[in-house]
Amino acid sequence: MSRPVFARRFRVPFSACDPAGIMFFPQVFLLFQDHVDQWVTEGLGLSYAELLGPRRVGLPSVRWESDFRAVSRMGDELVISLQVERLGEKSLTLHFEVHGDGVLRVAARQVIVCTNLDTHRSMPFPDDLRAAITRFQEQST
Repeated sequence: MSRPVFARRFRVPFSACDPAGIMFFPQVFLLFQDHVDQWVTEGLGLSYAELLGPRRVGLPSVRWESDFRAVSRMGDELVISLQVERLGEKSLTLHFEVHGDGVLRVAARQVIVCTNLDTHRSMPFPDDLRAAITRFQEQST
């Protein structure tokens, strides 16, 4: 059985491109971060802004692996998708894919650690966030 996917469309803006006319690789990581924000807010039904703000729950990246397989240019319409690979007590591994015109452009894996933003120490995921991620994992595709 395949894992549930959170996906959305994205058009590469001029501001994301380098002088070579292709999407600058740091912009891809900004796209991934925005996608996590959207996933937590829309896909999990929790406010990402509230987690980081009043609740002081951080979700920083501690590891990235990425394969850039094809370039993306200004105006390209891409589909970015996210799947949960692993949910641990204090960490979460996500898998991303970026497709355009049926071609895999980027594949990446991110490890996030749940932290207390006041102490910057790792902590277990809050119960509501863990429950929402678990519900997401249990969705049928």
